[in-house]
Amino acid sequence: MSDPRITSSIFTRGAVDLSALRTPAPTPASAPVQSGPPAGAPGGAPASAVTVVDVTEATFQAEVLERSLSTPVVVDFWAEWCEPCKQLSPVLERLAVEGGGAWVLAKVDVDANPRLAQMFRVQGIPMVYAVVGGQPVDAFSGVVPEAQLRQWIQAILKAGGVTVAEPADPRLDEADDALMSGDLDAAERAYRKILAETPSDVAAEAGLAQVGLARRVAGANPQAALAAAAADADDVGAQLLAADIEVLSGMAEQAYQRLVGLVRRTAGDDREKVRQHLVGLFTIAGPDDPAVASARRALASALF
Repeated sequence: MSDPRITSSIFTRGAVDLSALRTPAPTPASAPVQSGPPAGAPGGAPASAVTVVDVTEATFQAEVLERSLSTPVVVDFWAEWCEPCKQLSPVLERLAVEGGGAWVLAKVDVDANPRLAQMFRVQGIPMVYAVVGGQPVDAFSGVVPEAQLRQWIQAILKAGGVTVAEPADPRLDEADDALMSGDLDAAERAYRKILAETPSDVAAEAGLAQVGLARRVAGANPQAALAAAAADADDVGAQLLAADIEVLSGMAEQAYQRLVGLVRRTAGDDREKVRQHLVGLFTIAGPDDPAVASARRALASALF
């Protein structure tokens, strides 16, 4: 599950045939394993906000297929003897409860429900499927890190048209705290660990770029640095330091303009050094910053 996005899979080729399950099921209803808090309790979820439910073949149509028409359902195929299942299932259950009914975890014991496992072509467990709108849309097998699991669930919710606030990432909180306290080595380790677990994490990339910025300006005299840059517009080192100080001073747009202008006036290795430095400053602000979008266009114009 390296890519948490919804992708084409065996489902789009019709490999999973659930037609046999779309028939009136026997009446026994499965009891929810875990529900949201009662109305008026902390969390605000209604008493009927089911989060985790045990499912059998008899109840699959109602608890999974029909429920998925309004709420994304994640189906966890597991067995009592499966050791990896004992690692993954508790995490899924905790995330489902945390979701407060935004999605439902349906647990299927493969030993008690072999026909369901056969229909989903489960060859190894744990095996997890997402069902949205009555159809499987994505799946993964094995145990995955919680960070990736959260991303996958967010993608499933998006596919189901559910908008939820992403919970705070304690890993980022720890890294940010280290950065704010000035422990740059600890902050760098924390951000790099996040990126190793969750490649292309925008917040971690921004944090790591901030660590670099903090190291570059350490010990610099802001007024002297800006004066030196004003005295020699073609001194690459002075201009880079001045841009760093401007970013830290809340004048990011001015810093971007400074470096775009420097790109226009330089060539070869110097130009590439300035370009990379500017892109690093973009990373701190993030891709959605309007000033970054404008500066990227200006940079492209300067380069080409």
